[in-house]
Amino acid sequence: MLERFPLAGTGPSLAYEHADAETLGELRDDACSCTRCDLYRNATHLVFGEGPGAADVMLVGEQPGDREDLAGRPFVGPAGRLLDQCLDEAGVDRQRCYVTNAVKHFKYQLRGKKRLHARPNAGEVQRCAWWLGAELDLLKPKLVVALGATAVSSLLGSKIKVMRDRGRILHPSGKPDVLVTIHPSALLRIREADEREKSTLAFIRDLKKIRHFLRR
Repeated sequence: MLERFPLAGTGPSLAYEHADAETLGELRDDACSCTRCDLYRNATHLVFGEGPGAADVMLVGEQPGDREDLAGRPFVGPAGRLLDQCLDEAGVDRQRCYVTNAVKHFKYQLRGKKRLHARPNAGEVQRCAWWLGAELDLLKPKLVVALGATAVSSLLGSKIKVMRDRGRILHPSGKPDVLVTIHPSALLRIREADEREKSTLAFIRDLKKIRHFLRR
């Protein structure tokens, strides 16, 4: 049986006004010309969400990485491959999920020739909530999975903390339920094999709650 938790607050993607479009395709076309913050200036592509328009589950990450920026698709790099593996272990079919990010352009710092991830700031998250909020409105998923702190902040605001609240399914008033967990990239940063395995199993346990939720 899934635990029930109190109503959560709402972040900018759930609380503020957002883009108006009739379909996800129309929204994607509109987003491709986005200049709402400066991140578009150095990005190769805007990386919009991907998946079936009737998906019951939306997975929300932080932002595209280097591979995603070059491909123009979400979660196709190392973190995306790990997410696929963990979803499979949890019995969740990624092909039936809609995957997207709180921020649609890759923010990075140059280190020589390498482009290193830089975390989006609150203003960038708020401006990009214009698109995430519209994705949520059009898709109307039964469950949203917030992968990491940036996604949690965009969806639920600053009072919800990933490590304190992970594994919980929270209930913003009048909005889709939100499962809080870590971003799979956090697992890739763990150097000790035993600790990485332990943390990966914990992540899979979180993802199994998707399947249990949909069976209610």
